[in-house]
Amino acid sequence: MKKIDPSTLDLKDKVVSINRVTKVVKGGRTMRFSALVVVGDGNGHVGCGMGKAAEIPDAIRKGKEDAMKNIIKVERNEFDSIYHDVTGKYGSASVLLMPAAEGTGIIAGGPARAVLELAGIRNIRAKSQGSNNKRNVVSATIEGLSRVTTPEAVAKLRGITVEELLG
Repeated sequence: MKKIDPSTLDLKDKVVSINRVTKVVKGGRTMRFSALVVVGDGNGHVGCGMGKAAEIPDAIRKGKEDAMKNIIKVERNEFDSIYHDVTGKYGSASVLLMPAAEGTGIIAGGPARAVLELAGIRNIRAKSQGSNNKRNVVSATIEGLSRVTTPEAVAKLRGITVEELLG
């Protein structure tokens, strides 16, 4: 898989969650914040990242920088949906992604919805199963989107034409 240069993309970001985490040390408790951030250009590129810092804006900035390092390309059809059903798994979270007809919209839960919106997918149905940990659901959605292929790619892999593949 080739690397995507984030500087060439017009990226938007969305904060999925912010958690306050504490560490108990000799002098008491130290408070920090962790932020889960999803970035995407709304045109088939999306990534997620995690940032931790003493202040919320710094945690979001770090999360955005981390997300830019993990951007993937998503294959979409003419209805801004995916070509076939796919299940993405990460940890004990799994997300079932199903293509939908024009006008359906995004039918998905919170963390998966953020990823799908920023990926530029407008018509899809998604079901989150297993763990509802936001970080794992976001990662499972991205893993599922990265495994979507086009009919042209499958036909080339099998050594047949697209017409033969689709029947």
